[in-house]
Amino acid sequence: MVIKKRAIIILVVILLTLTGLIGRLMQLQLVSTETFTNRDINLIEASVSQRTQELVIDQGRGRFIDRNKKALTHEYYPTLVLFPFLKNIDWPAEDVAEIVNISATTLKDEIQEAKKPVIVGGDRPIELTESQMNKINNLKIPGVFAVHRQYELDSDIAEHLIGLIRENKDLFEERYPEKTYLPRNTKLGITGLQSTFDEFLLPEGEAKLLYHVAGDGGPLFGIDVKYTAPANPYYPVAIQTTLDKELQLLAERVIEKNNLKKGGIVLLDVESNDLLAMVSKPDINSSNPFEDGTAQNQMIMPQFPGSVFKTVIAAAAIEHQQVSNDRMFNCDQDLYGEGPAEYPHGMLSFQNSFAKSCNYTFAAIAQELIQKDQNVIEQYSEMLGLLGPVGWNGDVFRFQDFKQLPNEYNGRIWTDEKDKHVAKAIAQTAIGQKDVRVTPLGIANMMSTIARGGSKKEVRTVSDVLYKNGTTLFSFSKQDMEGAKIAPYTASRLQELLRGVVTTGTGQRFADLPYKVAGKSGTAETGKKQGEVGLVNKWFAGYFPFENPKYALVVVDLEQPGSESVANTVFYDIVQGIYQIEQEKGTKTDD
Repeated sequence: MVIKKRAIIILVVILLTLTGLIGRLMQLQLVSTETFTNRDINLIEASVSQRTQELVIDQGRGRFIDRNKKALTHEYYPTLVLFPFLKNIDWPAEDVAEIVNISATTLKDEIQEAKKPVIVGGDRPIELTESQMNKINNLKIPGVFAVHRQYELDSDIAEHLIGLIRENKDLFEERYPEKTYLPRNTKLGITGLQSTFDEFLLPEGEAKLLYHVAGDGGPLFGIDVKYTAPANPYYPVAIQTTLDKELQLLAERVIEKNNLKKGGIVLLDVESNDLLAMVSKPDINSSNPFEDGTAQNQMIMPQFPGSVFKTVIAAAAIEHQQVSNDRMFNCDQDLYGEGPAEYPHGMLSFQNSFAKSCNYTFAAIAQELIQKDQNVIEQYSEMLGLLGPVGWNGDVFRFQDFKQLPNEYNGRIWTDEKDKHVAKAIAQTAIGQKDVRVTPLGIANMMSTIARGGSKKEVRTVSDVLYKNGTTLFSFSKQDMEGAKIAPYTASRLQELLRGVVTTGTGQRFADLPYKVAGKSGTAETGKKQGEVGLVNKWFAGYFPFENPKYALVVVDLEQPGSESVANTVFYDIVQGIYQIEQEKGTKTDD
């Protein structure tokens, strides 16, 4: 009786186990084929993947190029692909070898140990000509392909401006609920232009070569290789930026060489007001960019400008006829006229006060201006194109009020209107301290505006969105900035003042450059300290060549001990580097 009960129990256990196994098998085969476990594993795709070898040719996301169509994020190279089943069959390796100018033995060695498709040349693939590609593909050898394959560039270029891409399933569902045909782990732009132009850049799908294999790695259904790609021949698109890759790389090299830790540069084309180069430091910590703030682009964030801001006071003084050639200022006095100046200069004219950056002169002028018009400082900041936002803004298809730089901060002059009645607050504001904050991009725009004679323009960072075949999907036209502007006479006087800084003032270091430079220096107290040493923002902002302005350049070294600042050195080296590049281009043109 006991034996019978035990037998029944064992049979029941076996039956339950078999039922559970059958149920599990049904779940795997019929029920949860596409959403297995809480990680939503697609078992069908996983099964196919186990039997498939593939080589991704193009991940499908759009790319960024510079104004000359040079790659900034990834490039397409014509490469030779060999599939591993070739080692088990006879194929005319000699014919392929003759076309690519390498030995047949070398070709065969490439696949001897291969278990997956290989790029001939490995990390340094041989680069084919279009003629070589056509000859190889015309041979129609199974498992031998000449294709344009996508490669990421070895280093990040303009990383803060172009931005980051990441997988984020929640963000994907929030941003693109209607794009159910794309996997939820599709990479999205999360900062910079990658984020701004994300909807243009989204992939339609990958392009790849694939074939099915048996357990031993041999072909499962013969030696046919399948090419799969999105059906839309116009994608992926290319975002053509206004950057000049050569100038961008120059700026990045100069900043690295001089070890600028925090800050950066902005370089504009004066005529078009297009952005040619932008570098922000510190570098992005790709493993944790938001936790430590390294993803922030310092060039579009508000900073203390220091004496660079005196340019605004000068413009207002000129237009309000507040200064004359014979008026002198006592530059032995401090900012408030209450004691001796830290750097006494004696009695100076308005022009020499600007060149020597006399604080007392501009505090006194600002007091007089505000007595006549309390809004004069912010008005002239706007007229010079300083406050921002200064980036391109307009309508793009269904996107109204599309901003190329959506995270660009506005500048500000006052936080409390009552300060306009406080003499010391006005004095501090006049020299770019107190509550004054402006972006380096805004200062570059101001210098570009002055260099053009007062004409204000929005800063473009992207000129076109191009289809895969190179035709235009959308063009961003050059746009003037709205609002009042300074008179041409005022711009001409400001040009003279800025040139005087280099010939007789605080910018004399730049007097021996091959280009004549006009500009303004600035040192702003930040209120921060390193031990007992106060940290400052050091600036030099200007344009060149003086007679025929082509470039506007701003360099800022943020929160550094003044004695350790490299701002002037970086400015000097970039101007020198641009001159050398221009000379080389001229030599090539002559040749």
